[in-house]
Amino acid sequence: MRKNDPDSRVDAGAEVTASAPARSGTVQSVERAVDLLEAMADAGGTVSLSHLAATSGLPLPTIHRLVRTLAGRGYVRQQSSREYALGPRLVRLGDTAGRLVGMWARPRLAGLVDDLGESANLALLEGNQVVYVAQEPGRHSMRMFTEVGRRVSPHCTAVGKALLARMPVERAREVLRHTDFVRHTDNTITSPEEYFAELDKVRAAGYAVDEGEQELGVRCVAVALDGPLPAAVSISGPTTRMTDVLLDSAVPKLQSVADALVAELARQDAAGA
Repeated sequence: MRKNDPDSRVDAGAEVTASAPARSGTVQSVERAVDLLEAMADAGGTVSLSHLAATSGLPLPTIHRLVRTLAGRGYVRQQSSREYALGPRLVRLGDTAGRLVGMWARPRLAGLVDDLGESANLALLEGNQVVYVAQEPGRHSMRMFTEVGRRVSPHCTAVGKALLARMPVERAREVLRHTDFVRHTDNTITSPEEYFAELDKVRAAGYAVDEGEQELGVRCVAVALDGPLPAAVSISGPTTRMTDVLLDSAVPKLQSVADALVAELARQDAAGA
């Protein structure tokens, strides 16, 4: 097999650095393509090839071939600036995966409602936005403050704070560079500096609180999953019921659900390996 044969499966392998070996039983080119998509998401969704080379450790020719292949399938698109952005075909995959994750998590959310009475939510970070993928309504007869499929900015929600607080600081800064700090209420944090100070508090406490920052009269508390899935669980309700006493009771229950979801994901990954 010739080294410069474009269809040769050793072509990409000949250029790979020793720092990125393929795992046993996996297809190396698929691993690399997924790594590049994740690197693009980590960078806010739009990157240059040189940025991908610096972050992935792969040579530019390999990256160019992989990105060109992804672009041909609609999973990546080239901008007028010659940078590359995540493509529209990923939206369908993300929406479908989000629904499946939501269905899988709903029994855990129902347990939170049984214990606490208020609405329980599961949210994922998709690109630079938070999307709610599952919800169990509380026992009280009143409208929901969130709904499945709703996308919100991370700067004004407890789930957004929880998710960004567990990220590396530079990744969080990248997300916030693409965030419009819209003021929804008088309580909304509208400056990056104040928001990063808030994230320090979240890291120290282990949970995040939205004090009427998205909607007046609504309080929410959230805990992020400590695993590969960028997700957070939360409960939300009116401030009249979401007292400090309820929050003190809710945090360990939210943490228990988050830990259980991470453990279940790990078991699924082990079974599929």
